[in-house]
Amino acid sequence: MAGSGPPIDDIIVNGSAQPKKVAYFYDSDVGNYAYVAGHPMKPHRIRMAHSLIMNYGLYTKMEIYRAKPASKFEMTQFHTDEYVDFLQKVTPDNMDNFSKEQGKYNVGDDCPVFDGLFEFCGISAGGSMEGAARLNRGKCDVAINWAGGLHHAKKSEASGFCYVNDIVLGIIELLRFKQRVLYIDIDVHHGDGVEEAFYTTDRVMTVSFHKYGEYFPGTGELRDIGVGNGKYYSVNFPLRDGITDETYKGVFEPVIKAVMDWYRPEAVVLQCGGDSLSGDRLGCFNLSMKGHANCVKYVKSFNLPVLVVGGGGYTMRNVARTWAYETGQLVGQEMGPQLPYNDYYDYFGPDYELDVRPSNMDNANSPEYLEKIRSQVIENLKRTAFAPSVQMTDVPRSPLGPGMDEDADDVMDDLDADQNPDARYTQRGWDKYISKDGELSESEDEEANSNMGIHRQPGQRRRRNIMDYQNPNAAPDDFDSRLGTPDVVRSINGETSARGTKNPSPAPGRRSASRASSARPQPSSTNGTGNAAGARSNGTSSRTRTPAVPADDDGDVDMEEPSGLNRSYSPSGNSQNSAAQDTDAAVPGPSTTATQSQTARVASRSRSPGFVVTPPESPAAQPAAAAPAATAPVQDVEMAEDEAEEGPADPATDVATKKEEGVEERHEADTKAEAATEAATKAE
Repeated sequence: MAGSGPPIDDIIVNGSAQPKKVAYFYDSDVGNYAYVAGHPMKPHRIRMAHSLIMNYGLYTKMEIYRAKPASKFEMTQFHTDEYVDFLQKVTPDNMDNFSKEQGKYNVGDDCPVFDGLFEFCGISAGGSMEGAARLNRGKCDVAINWAGGLHHAKKSEASGFCYVNDIVLGIIELLRFKQRVLYIDIDVHHGDGVEEAFYTTDRVMTVSFHKYGEYFPGTGELRDIGVGNGKYYSVNFPLRDGITDETYKGVFEPVIKAVMDWYRPEAVVLQCGGDSLSGDRLGCFNLSMKGHANCVKYVKSFNLPVLVVGGGGYTMRNVARTWAYETGQLVGQEMGPQLPYNDYYDYFGPDYELDVRPSNMDNANSPEYLEKIRSQVIENLKRTAFAPSVQMTDVPRSPLGPGMDEDADDVMDDLDADQNPDARYTQRGWDKYISKDGELSESEDEEANSNMGIHRQPGQRRRRNIMDYQNPNAAPDDFDSRLGTPDVVRSINGETSARGTKNPSPAPGRRSASRASSARPQPSSTNGTGNAAGARSNGTSSRTRTPAVPADDDGDVDMEEPSGLNRSYSPSGNSQNSAAQDTDAAVPGPSTTATQSQTARVASRSRSPGFVVTPPESPAAQPAAAAPAATAPVQDVEMAEDEAEEGPADPATDVATKKEEGVEERHEADTKAEAATEAATKAE
């Protein structure tokens, strides 16, 4: 059923047609990194978007910077030291030595270890932090970092293709000068990592429009509103499949207008995940390019400092088109429909146009459902204090010298920046920070965080992987008509270089997150455990794929084949009712006993032993018939037993055991955090 809403048009909402000073951050190295062969996340899409931006001539309307990569010290402003140390040290060559840490930090499935992992995280986070720093100094009105937007990463855990949460780091930087920051997320997935980081504070309001239900990460209910000082400062708008441009506009603009009226932020961070576009490989919305960009244009119209970051988006040509078009919207440049020739021109065939069109998929968002959610969101906003509980007046600064006024102070700021081109923070900058003691160090006390519910909200769906939810209506894989091969076999992404070449099987204990390895049909082979090679077995509750599903040239399951999606889950094996997706998100589900809830969590988190490679039978374990005669000296038998006992442990078994220990550690911490959150919620 199609929803109703105002049309998408070119009207400027608040009369903000005035030019903006835009800072654009891009590092040419970002496209050189690749997760693993067949992985949906391809940093190459950022390079494609940049090529379009340059060839449309948008560089004449903005300042282009290559940001200094975030250092280990800067990452630990949010993430734990141990987690950042692990990201810095682990490589594909030594990952077997970090088996326990991989389980503990949720690295290995959706978030694989790849060459240059830490450097890639530094580029992503550095752009967002530098953009926030320039907004703080008033050097620009809009900062763009399409390499950012990795909103799923947690304080000490990777999640949903995200390792370091550049958004949280950017917001922390903004909070040093700004008293209130608004975060808006239009990715199809819930921005759980950012919400979790600021769940207990009123200095950041998080607003997320996302698919909710049987979908990664399983969070973002309407009733998730924050706790403690942050109560009612987390806003979630759960949506259903197939939402259109008009329907999305009809809920996005009223909610953001109400947020602006009540919260009155001093800066905005906008996450522009491209997986909410129609035909995305992992998405389920039906937004066109202009419908997606309308959100960017509307946020820009409020004339506030804006940090714009990327996010999801797994059909590369559509993401590149949309981010280029949105860059044009931010700089105030009209862009023609015909794509200019660029380095990746063949990717955009057969139409070679700057457009992403909606499909004919059904819109499951009824007007009654959307109105019910919208009215409840507005009602929650009215329960917030009209002004947050922070100092509302400017913090006075002592003059730097006799007779120095604001103009002279600005000159000194410029001189300081020129003298320290490679430093993101100078002593002069530190002297101007307005943060109160302890204001930004909530995450340092693990016990206090647990008591306040900062870890995560209760719910067992969190452990499902983002790649478990594929879009059967997705557009075909990005295609290079010049080569006649899918883009995922191009060497630019670090994948196979010849058509039809199969990816080598991962070594024991070195499992990749590649969908190719989990979905390639091999009916007559096993993976060493008796399980069919086509069945995917991982450490989380994930979707089991039928071995008979056809695979395309890059080894991925054909996304146009609906039979490739099986609704059963392992290891629990409990299939979810498809009607659950249509359940009203505003109505809390039926209550269960603590025992049932705990049992469900254990079932969903228990690891399947499918990835353990059974070692060959040792000589000591051979049948007795093959042993020497009974007259053999007893000491020989004892020596054989000693050798068997003292022999080296099988590497694959050792890796699996350590991984299991790490996963158990993580699950134990999750259980404690969920219990603490429930207790804190009941106490309120």
